[in-house]
Amino acid sequence: MKKIIIINGPNLNLLGIRETKIYGKSSLEDIKKISINKCNDLNLNLSFVQSNSESEIIDYIHKTEKDFDGLIINPAAYTHTSLALLDALKAISKPKIEIHISNIYSREEYRKKSLTSSGVDGIICGFGPNSYILAIEAIKRLI
Repeated sequence: MKKIIIINGPNLNLLGIRETKIYGKSSLEDIKKISINKCNDLNLNLSFVQSNSESEIIDYIHKTEKDFDGLIINPAAYTHTSLALLDALKAISKPKIEIHISNIYSREEYRKKSLTSSGVDGIICGFGPNSYILAIEAIKRLI
């Protein structure tokens, strides 16, 4: 069975209560449940993690090369600021997809630039929690 990891960045632990007009009412736990169900349907083994720490996220990315067949990442605010995440993503050869709940290209000007996207195979954004489902389907095809 192929193994994937979904890495969630800072403040995503506050989903469901944080800026619900932008991010919706689904909690990260809700998203984890639908992601597990989708992975079960596609015969994928899922590791689902969240961290507010850039260094922990980098460690998860590094583990992908040895421990997983593919990576899905929602870098959250680090999308727009972290060269360190970009370098970590570029350092691994496994398939990688960046996702966002909101459409970052229809938001504030500073959110329209993704530093991390040049380190992944593709980006999915703007579909709410379904961004995760679409990414799982895509990563299955890539691996």
